[in-house]
Amino acid sequence: MREIETLAALDAALAAGTSLRGLRLQDLDLGERTTALLRRTDLEGLVVLGGHIPPAVEEHLRAHGALVFPTDPHAPVDPYRASLYAPDELYAGLREVGYAATPDARAYRWSLDAAVGHDVFVTLLRAVHDDSMSDALADLLRDAPVVGVMGGHALRRDGEGYARAARLGRALADAGLVVATGGGPGAMEAANLGAFAADPTALGTALDRLRAVPEVGTDIGAWATLALDVRAGLAAGRSPDDPARSIGIPTWFYGHEPPNVFCDGIAKYFSNAIREDGLLSRCTAGVVVLEGAAGTVQEVFQAATGLYYAVPGRPLPHLVLVGRRHWTETVPVWPALSALARGRSMTTHVHLVEDPADAVALVAG
Repeated sequence: MREIETLAALDAALAAGTSLRGLRLQDLDLGERTTALLRRTDLEGLVVLGGHIPPAVEEHLRAHGALVFPTDPHAPVDPYRASLYAPDELYAGLREVGYAATPDARAYRWSLDAAVGHDVFVTLLRAVHDDSMSDALADLLRDAPVVGVMGGHALRRDGEGYARAARLGRALADAGLVVATGGGPGAMEAANLGAFAADPTALGTALDRLRAVPEVGTDIGAWATLALDVRAGLAAGRSPDDPARSIGIPTWFYGHEPPNVFCDGIAKYFSNAIREDGLLSRCTAGVVVLEGAAGTVQEVFQAATGLYYAVPGRPLPHLVLVGRRHWTETVPVWPALSALARGRSMTTHVHLVEDPADAVALVAG
């Protein structure tokens, strides 16, 4: 079984005379391939997922044993898409008609709509969408070493903590790691920003500009518009062929947290459970945890569970908490984490540090 996700790949298969049986055509416009497809009868088991299919082609495919999966024209997202989101896609229309009309906001409302909440077809489309996100994320990352950076969404852009998180993200990316976050505002945005900004001078300029809208607040439009402008300046200094440095993995489950834009790709999920597991499972180099509250604590112990039950002899990633006072007094996670680690192989892979530079040394060493 082979997935065909581009028209170029489909053209190559057609030109080579490759059997189409068992192939998966994902999110393709087949309009200009009508003649070539109507000539083929080796179609049993071919699966067509979404895309544009002329009626004559669809009828021919079905008549010869192909399976054609439809989409919902009213869905605000394409459930069969074969790539991660670009920030401009999720925020399309932001400047013209405001955040509420963007695909991101409409997808959140779709996820809550009671009228479709128990619609099996909509449930199926959401599940297919999330699987497509996981597939696209795997295609982008491949074997690249990934470090997760977790932290609270409330961190303001005009604070020193935000600047520290951005410098941490840049240091991790400069060490050859792909920085992955939960893709939201606050510490997550800061780490993605730092990783996305390959030039230190440009990062400093970006931090200064972002202070003008220090937090999401009630005006998501102003917060995101400024970020998109800043991102455009940073992207101008990078080549499209550069490897990914910054990935965001947010969820529509947290509708009050719009996605940050400082990413080479955004894998946004409807299911928070799948998103959380997908994020942590890809952090092969480790996880760095900045100050945060309930959501961050959940991620700490989810990562710790993987370490606790790890198969003996398997290499373990590092889990590094940054901020001694926060994690021992304000939110005393460290004592519980230390107790869990005692006497187990994970004890040498959980750390509490004060300086973010020490976290970089641990996960990049």
